Amino acid sequence: MTKLYTISELAEELNATPRAIRFYEDKGLVSPQRAGTTRVYTHRDRGRLILILRGKRLGFSLREIREWLTLYDADPDQVTQTKLLQGKIDERLEALEQQQRDLEETLVELREIKRQVDSHLSKTEKKAG
Repeated sequence: MTKLYTISELAEELNATPRAIRFYEDKGLVSPQRAGTTRVYTHRDRGRLILILRGKRLGFSLREIREWLTLYDADPDQVTQTKLLQGKIDERLEALEQQQRDLEETLVELREIKRQVDSHLSKTEKKAG
């Protein structure tokens, strides 16, 4: 028999909130079954949620995640999905590396400004004192 999960079980296991899981359901990224009024999730839903949460953590948009999941369903060998993922990873790495370079440049500039400010204040305080 297939294991089914409640929203609370998945939320706890995946370190997510039930609200986040319902949000992904509202966006059509997962489609739980119903047992009366209770949502029940399959192993497949759990796997999709793992991919969604990982994608969000890595900075991918819901649109990108949806595209990836749609290809997963359409391509049993996952070749198309894997190629798409490869391209998205390359794009994300490039963007993050650029952000890192920009951040390093900003830090260098701020340190230089701080050095100048500290020097100016030190000279000013010596004159006043």
